[in-house]
Amino acid sequence: MSPFKLVTLTSLGMIAFAGNSILCRAALVETEIDAGSFTSIRLVSGALMLWLLLQLPHNKRTDKPVVGGDWLSALALFVYAAGFSFAYINLPAGTGALLLFGAVQISMISAGLIAGEKLGRWQIGGYTLAFAGLVGLLLPGAESPSLLASLLMVVAGIAWGVYSLRGRQGGDPLYNTGGNFMRA
Repeated sequence: MSPFKLVTLTSLGMIAFAGNSILCRAALVETEIDAGSFTSIRLVSGALMLWLLLQLPHNKRTDKPVVGGDWLSALALFVYAAGFSFAYINLPAGTGALLLFGAVQISMISAGLIAGEKLGRWQIGGYTLAFAGLVGLLLPGAESPSLLASLLMVVAGIAWGVYSLRGRQGGDPLYNTGGNFMRA
């Protein structure tokens, strides 16, 4: 993949993730919905949409069991969704997104290090920035976010990292994600 395409697709993905944070924070703060109901609606609507996508003719396969994915991945997905929702009750969208993205990066890079992967300069720089950003956001001070909400978001980020790493195990991503959402 060309560097331009890689940067463009990565930027679009990050914009989508940031937009998700902004919209979810607004839903939790500007409406009467509670975090538990919001999490349930997100997971059920995700499961329904994935089930509908799996019903398309080119996705129907008779060589697969009824549901893909696994319980550990579904648990990671649930922990991410619940932690995310409950954290955003008391965190600004920007702070929450930074905590979430930093925790995802640290957890995924740490898993690679534990598995024996060697980091290049860019990866070391990203790891250092993510860790420094998390520490900086959580340091006590006048603008420090709620500690409990921050910890919930960090746990959500670690769960997202675990979910993403488990997704590398292979298989049909749509099928496995659909099964994980249905279980969650």
